[in-house]
Amino acid sequence: MSTTTSKSSHITPVSHLTVAERVTRGKIARAEVPRSSHAFYEPPDDRPDPIELLEAQARTRVPELVPIRYGRMLVSAFTFYRGAAKIMANDLAHTPTSGLTAQCCGDAHLSNFGVFASPDRRLVFDINDFDETLPGPWEWDVKRLAVSMLIAARDDGFGRKDQERIVLDTVAQYRTAMRDFAGMPTLEVWYARMEIESVLQQYASQFERKRVKRTEKALAKAHTKDSMSAFSKLCQQVDGRVEIVDESPLIVPLRVLVPGAEHDEVLKWLRKLLRTFRNSLEHDRRVLLEEFELTDFARKVVGVGSVGTRAWIALLFGRDEQDPLFLQMKEAEASVMEEFVGKSAFKNHGQRVVTGQRLMQASSDIFLGWIHVPAGLDGQARDFYGRQLKDWKGSAEIEQMVPQGMATYGRLCGWTLARGHARSGDRVAIAAYLGGGDAFDRAILEFSRAYADQNERDYQALVEAVKSGRITAETGL
Repeated sequence: MSTTTSKSSHITPVSHLTVAERVTRGKIARAEVPRSSHAFYEPPDDRPDPIELLEAQARTRVPELVPIRYGRMLVSAFTFYRGAAKIMANDLAHTPTSGLTAQCCGDAHLSNFGVFASPDRRLVFDINDFDETLPGPWEWDVKRLAVSMLIAARDDGFGRKDQERIVLDTVAQYRTAMRDFAGMPTLEVWYARMEIESVLQQYASQFERKRVKRTEKALAKAHTKDSMSAFSKLCQQVDGRVEIVDESPLIVPLRVLVPGAEHDEVLKWLRKLLRTFRNSLEHDRRVLLEEFELTDFARKVVGVGSVGTRAWIALLFGRDEQDPLFLQMKEAEASVMEEFVGKSAFKNHGQRVVTGQRLMQASSDIFLGWIHVPAGLDGQARDFYGRQLKDWKGSAEIEQMVPQGMATYGRLCGWTLARGHARSGDRVAIAAYLGGGDAFDRAILEFSRAYADQNERDYQALVEAVKSGRITAETGL
């Protein structure tokens, strides 16, 4: 139940180099690890079996949910890629790196970007998943994003030229944005964010009116995705009492997991845990959360790669039953990057996620916090992080994109990732490493082609593993 900060989590003193020295640092790194070297990918002879890596992850997950994870990964090569962060981390560990580091997302595929509400109630575009965040080689994030763009373009049936343009636009935007950030005052970099209103104004003229209208409609819908909308979809009234609906196995209320008299005791215990969770928030947010009372709890299946980890939703009410708040409490395990870049400075992986998220995002959820649970319902100690379940959250409809739209989306992701890295890494050195030409862009395109082919082979390996009965997949959930 402790939220104590790790002793090693203090900020390490840094050397304050001049701009010229930082530029030199980047150019030296470029000489030692040429940009063209990033084009290379070839699986080593001793490459681990990708299915064994997935099975290793499954050992710590809820057993009955693992087949759902496999089923979601089976939908396409792209959904497989979404769940294959551990596989790719293993592969990236064998690729060249510049030696320059930043706080990494760790799983920067295109579906982990989206829109949500900032605390000042503006709709912003940013990275929205940090389960794997850790300081590490910034190139890994760029490669994971670029490959995701290529795989999505292939899945959508785009031609080779369109595929190339989408990847090159994504990486070029990262490179030019990093160059821009390198020239900005430090506070200006910190305050930089992408507001959707300005994005629409900038790009609307480049698209057919019907596509702009469709985007505007999707954004308007995002504004309605809040605790009240979640309440209307996820709750029901029974005998005058509001409770979370039973949609097992995707949503399993506490009363189903812990039936009978024990239910009330567990709910009391959860209320105590929530009070402990409050300690990880800023004081004003603690006061705000105190206004709400926990009334129900349920396990919920989320995402693709996260399926099987313990994710919970908590229903709280403020002044009355027309004032709901839904929090999501998600299990945080060790990052898939740890094996290759070293362990986190934080003992609590929930704190690792929250710290990385606050460092990379321009603005974060007001209830973003963490907790350590010494013994959960299964008796095991686990780390969790929490945030609002929905707060104007929206994501791109990848399957509905046209090539021009995906290229634009890639540029938004590239700028956002560069901004995230610029806040923690040496943006001047990274920009100097990248340079003004497209050598790095072209190298990443070549890498993306090779790795998208590898991902297809791994996807087919999963298909065969299901056919042979080696693993069980539950589809349609």
